[in-house]
Amino acid sequence: MTDREFVDANRANWDERVESHLEAYEAASFADNADEITSVVVDDLALLKDSLPDQSPQGLRLMHLQCHIGLDTLSWARLGAVVTGIDFSPKSVAAAAELAARASIPARFVESSIDDVTDVISEQFDVVYTSIGVLPWLPRLDTWARAIFELLEPGGVFFVRDAHPMVYAVDFDRTDELVITQPYFESGRAIRYDEGTTYADDSVRLENSVTYEWPHSLSEIIQSLLDAGLQITSFGEHRTIPWAALPGLVKDADAARYRLPDSPERLPLTFSVIARRPLA
Repeated sequence: MTDREFVDANRANWDERVESHLEAYEAASFADNADEITSVVVDDLALLKDSLPDQSPQGLRLMHLQCHIGLDTLSWARLGAVVTGIDFSPKSVAAAAELAARASIPARFVESSIDDVTDVISEQFDVVYTSIGVLPWLPRLDTWARAIFELLEPGGVFFVRDAHPMVYAVDFDRTDELVITQPYFESGRAIRYDEGTTYADDSVRLENSVTYEWPHSLSEIIQSLLDAGLQITSFGEHRTIPWAALPGLVKDADAARYRLPDSPERLPLTFSVIARRPLA
């Protein structure tokens, strides 16, 4: 199979997830509650705000890559940003647009892959944003990083937070200890999964159950951004993650984040990078 065929299989899987994710994330309630902001965006804003004018997204043009059903995108809109979300799943994009209409939020959602986004979107943005569960779905990061550079206004800010690559290298089936069995470094080969359910609701059986992911090391992620011409201004590794990425994780007190049950210094669960397009 080619990378395009792998991506097509992933698209079919994500299309099929939409209905269950709308329920699992209580999307209708989110749309109806004008004060609600997702916990992902709450955490991301805490990391990003010092890189924003006046420490606020108010009035900034924000592009959200791999936006899925748009709850995080709409959260940025509620914080004052002028938002555009893109996703390769047409059903995700349609659901996001419906939620925006229900919430009376002026947001734009566009169907596109990362590789095609600059052919579909011609303008540039103050902020390009992507977060949580995004990078392993991309076969290549060089085209990803170049798209980010082209989408940013000179001086604009890029932000990514995602599961730490070490998390994907840990054996998911071992609950007694942390054991590295999966690849950490990129190999150019897709890893095939056939889980049949979605992380948000394991009671739903998916017909399009097979998905493909690609490992990307921290060095590959950071170097791809540097090679594209971006200047990295901040890098962090963090001890919590927004979903049960490993079976031994436990919920924090607010139930919005997961952590190791003991000795959290053993493993970073997420990382974040902030970068900027140079003015010239």
